Amino acid sequence: MSALVRSHFIFAFILFPLLTLPATASGGEDWPPITPEELKMTTEPKAPGSMAIYLYRQIDRDDVDHRENVHERIKIFSEGGRKFADIELPFVKDFGDIKNIQARTIHPDGTIINFDGKVYESTVVKAKGIKYLAKTFSMPDVQPGSIIEYSYTRLFPTGWIYDSRWILSEELFTKYAKFSLRQNTSYALVWSWPRGLPPGTNPPAVDHNIVRLETHDVPAFPIEDYMPPIDEMKYRVEFTYTRDMEKDPDKYWKAHAKALYAAVDAFSNRRKAMEQAVSQITSPSDSPEQKLQKLYATCQKIRNTSYETEKTQKVLDREKLKTIQNVEDIWKRGYGGNRGINWLFLALARAAGFDVSPVFVCTRDRHFFNPKLINADELNVGIVLVKLNGKELYFDPGVPFAPFGVLTWSETQVQGLVVDKEGGTWVTIPLPDPAFSGIERVATLQLDDTGTLEGKVTLTFKGLSALWRRIDESDDDDTQKRKSLEDELRSSVPVAADVELTNKPDWKSSSNSLVAEFNLKVPGWSSAVGKRTLLPVELFGAGEKHLFETATRVHPIYISYPYTDADETTIALPLGWQIYSQPQEQHLDAKACRYDLTTEKKTGSVRVSRHLMMNLQLVDVKYYSPLHDFFQKVRTGDDQQILLTTN
Repeated sequence: MSALVRSHFIFAFILFPLLTLPATASGGEDWPPITPEELKMTTEPKAPGSMAIYLYRQIDRDDVDHRENVHERIKIFSEGGRKFADIELPFVKDFGDIKNIQARTIHPDGTIINFDGKVYESTVVKAKGIKYLAKTFSMPDVQPGSIIEYSYTRLFPTGWIYDSRWILSEELFTKYAKFSLRQNTSYALVWSWPRGLPPGTNPPAVDHNIVRLETHDVPAFPIEDYMPPIDEMKYRVEFTYTRDMEKDPDKYWKAHAKALYAAVDAFSNRRKAMEQAVSQITSPSDSPEQKLQKLYATCQKIRNTSYETEKTQKVLDREKLKTIQNVEDIWKRGYGGNRGINWLFLALARAAGFDVSPVFVCTRDRHFFNPKLINADELNVGIVLVKLNGKELYFDPGVPFAPFGVLTWSETQVQGLVVDKEGGTWVTIPLPDPAFSGIERVATLQLDDTGTLEGKVTLTFKGLSALWRRIDESDDDDTQKRKSLEDELRSSVPVAADVELTNKPDWKSSSNSLVAEFNLKVPGWSSAVGKRTLLPVELFGAGEKHLFETATRVHPIYISYPYTDADETTIALPLGWQIYSQPQEQHLDAKACRYDLTTEKKTGSVRVSRHLMMNLQLVDVKYYSPLHDFFQKVRTGDDQQILLTTN
């Protein structure tokens, strides 16, 4: 996983060594006592059928000393509950630290085994569409009936007071939890609970600058495929610090927009230097679009210090790079941060005569923005709006690999604040057309008389599908990138397959496509039935095999961006084999979703074409049933067979 996810924060782990000595549950000064009832528990009546529950959670946030102490205690009820002994602590790179990790397993007889293992960094996939980096470790000797317990201190950068929040609901039922926040009194603090509070929970109360809350019997939070950002859907309390006590959202954002514009103008207003730069980059004969493309490409070539890897950051420290004060510094020195590069593009475009505006947005990868909550810190990205030939185009050249006029998916379909000296205007950043993104799979394969399918496959990732993969893999080495692509193709085939990447994809490009070529071998793809052979019609449908297959759903459906996947598969048949019957064409049109499947008989071969279009983003759960029915029909179409005979 890349370090290019700008809106996240990174928590690294330093393992605190612990002794592995037998003890009793009453021993030790660092842990609250465990009751005999907790040791003997085998179920929780308020969460029947649970594999495990939280017995106790305690989160103590300190915005004066910039730290957070976390303590969690989990009771394991069943064999399946042992998976919760694999601890995952999400992080984003180079932000604070986690120290003082302590962990232990307590058996029902009171025996304690302290954790003394290693902490690993890994990419965790919780469900389709939900992936994050985590520091992980496994608790020792966990059995049904065991209690696992761990604590740690999360440190934040000095002065950091943003993103203070309590998450009240988790994947497991919570029997009892306590939360506190020591507020930083240099700022005014307000708080809210957007999803409400768990039943029976009183609102937070203040006691000597410490906000406190206790809750109990919090229902388990289910995780589903393609759901909105997890924390957005949970019971939670959000804290916002501000120096401005204005409570009218319109007045607040107007004043803040003026301040943002003044800051951007102070950084970017170097007209003479920018006009000279434009004359070096462009030609008088260039069309307006050509000029803009050249300016964009130039900005993307600027060394982007926001996306340096950790190893390179140490080199940066030795280089003693000078502080960037304005766009002229970036242009002359050839380096700058992502937002500075965006404002350089803005300054160059303005000097070239374009109508340009700075725009501030809140990315939707981990949070949904609500301007009524008047939290300016949520506008975490600055992009550039350019009016060209009667069209409004949005640019973020500070994102490596972003094609001309293309934003990352998390910057689309969000509210943006276009700022000027008079204030600001809210706009909605548009989504790209579903034909712009997706995966094209073109396969030319040979079926032999044993049922093995073998040949060449080309995967072309388009638009946002190409961009996020380039970003996602940017810190990985060639071996990791190869594995990622091979796993991508392998996961689309519903049976075991041998996959080998045969080309070197252009990972560094800002083009709209990323092309990968493979050798593919699928043993036993066809099966003999008497004197005839059944050949499955769709080779690459595994991705939709279990998509939205449950009859009911709890959360809304959330698709990151619209896309169209297209498969074109040509299969040459063994000599003397013929097509006896082929499936009927499938054409399903559900307005926002479309599925087409056709087969074409050719001399000695068959060609299968499949297209799946998804033009959805956020769908209320009340519309889940039609979506469920649509994918049931998709699976039925993909499961059809071509009947083959031999002479």
